[in-house]
Amino acid sequence: MNFQQLRIVRETVRCNFNLTEVAQVLFTSQSGVSKHLKDLEDELGVTLFVRRGKRLLGLTDPGRELLGIVKRVLLDAHNIKQLAEQFSNSEEGSLTIATTHTQARYILPPIVSEFKKHFPKVNLVLHQCHPSEIVQRLQSGKADIGIATEALQDASTITTFPFYTWHHAVVVPHGHELTQVPNLSLEHLAAYPLLTYYDGITGRANIDQAFAELGLKPNIVIAALDSDVIKTYIELGLGVGILAAMSFNPQRDLGLTLLEVPQLFKSNTTQIGVRQGHYLRAYAYRFIESCSARLTEPLVRELLATTKN
Repeated sequence: MNFQQLRIVRETVRCNFNLTEVAQVLFTSQSGVSKHLKDLEDELGVTLFVRRGKRLLGLTDPGRELLGIVKRVLLDAHNIKQLAEQFSNSEEGSLTIATTHTQARYILPPIVSEFKKHFPKVNLVLHQCHPSEIVQRLQSGKADIGIATEALQDASTITTFPFYTWHHAVVVPHGHELTQVPNLSLEHLAAYPLLTYYDGITGRANIDQAFAELGLKPNIVIAALDSDVIKTYIELGLGVGILAAMSFNPQRDLGLTLLEVPQLFKSNTTQIGVRQGHYLRAYAYRFIESCSARLTEPLVRELLATTKN
């Protein structure tokens, strides 16, 4: 048994049992992948995969049991390498943050800037993606830290820490008639074409819930991932925007007006997530503490230890 065999088992499941894709991911041949899997089965004396001819269709019961162990072994092997690098060179390395556009664009710039002042030799990678992909990147070890409002808390293998709370606001072109409405309501908004976020991101669920509780059906004509894209179409007069309030900048969004409506929608809490069992370098703890001063290294370590599977 060797690490390459274990990697192949893990990637075979990730690639939905397509051995051609597994070979491409691991820079080897399909025949080599097949041989490694067969050798492992022969060594263990059990069948790990359900087969139809030469095709793999899924995992057997022993295969499913083995997969959990394989993931833990490979994670620990990665952690050993991280541990060695931490003590051999604590000021250099890489840190991968998986986050949404809203966080990367409006919240993280000052945090990243301050972090780079203290750790100039750390290669900081920002992956902007959907919350579900953030979870996948954390679980696969492709990201060290995840930052999002959705999805992180629903993943049993991820420990989350509250980052900050925010609310939605209404954004309209300058001079729009809604700027003259003293007590803006959801009934007012439901009368206009609306522009807001995709399902599953940036608090969209709370927007939908607010309208549903009043029996209203909002006319959402454009849904997008990116606040800047939504604001572009608001400026074109295509409708009224419901956006994260922090995405509005009066110095940049010169043709738009922000209407604060904290009474209309529930507040949202953005979370910082770390995969349980994932070894964090010292500078990763510094990054988390830069996000929230109360999230000190001892506290984060304690919470990770108490939730570790």
